[in-house]
Amino acid sequence: MVFYGGKYLADEYVKQGYAVLVIDAHHFGERAPRGFNGIPESYDPMTLTEDDVIEVDHLVKSQLYLGMRQLNWAGITWMGLNYWDDSRSIDYLLSRSEVDADRIGCTGLSGGGWRTNILAALDKRIKASVSVGWMTTGDYQQIYNLDSAIGPYCLLPGVWNRMDVPDLTILSVPHASMVIVGSEDHLFPTEAQVEAVRQIQKGFEWAGCPDHFRFYHPLKPHCYDIDIQEKAFDWFRQHL
Repeated sequence: MVFYGGKYLADEYVKQGYAVLVIDAHHFGERAPRGFNGIPESYDPMTLTEDDVIEVDHLVKSQLYLGMRQLNWAGITWMGLNYWDDSRSIDYLLSRSEVDADRIGCTGLSGGGWRTNILAALDKRIKASVSVGWMTTGDYQQIYNLDSAIGPYCLLPGVWNRMDVPDLTILSVPHASMVIVGSEDHLFPTEAQVEAVRQIQKGFEWAGCPDHFRFYHPLKPHCYDIDIQEKAFDWFRQHL
């Protein structure tokens, strides 16, 4: 809750009048592994002590990175697996009578911002997006911080020598994309944030729709707080 200004993000979007679908990525929430390599058979994260949370988090993360490696051995990427899930989520939304197929948006913080970038790039049913806390460039990031940022999540053999992280947002044209990264978000160097945005702006200008991209760079850490929520609501009101 600290990352969201004390408010549940999905609830706040519902209050804005949106039909909201939130799914757990693999290894997160209800889809986190249980019952092997020291991970308890069952547990409620809301009732664990701080020490227990740290221990379970360590055990689950160790399996996450092992799982990513095993997927790559099988010719599958973590990015592809999450994109499949998120794209199927749109299929479900469109099966609902209360959902307008022409006004589908997506948003998320951190790994959710990464998933937003991918979904907006690859699924043209997304008409507007707000990616929070996930923008950099590969060259800056490699010398700054890979382990706890984009490294294992973004393994795309045979791809990253042809494109970079900001290219994902450029691929969302002509639809509306907003990128928000705090200048005090220490997962990504400030220079990389600024350079990525420069590239995205040029891409949207080249595509003839510069007004469909916006960057918000507040003096904030890694968060999706009430101020950022309001900026996102404004963006979606404008484009959905």
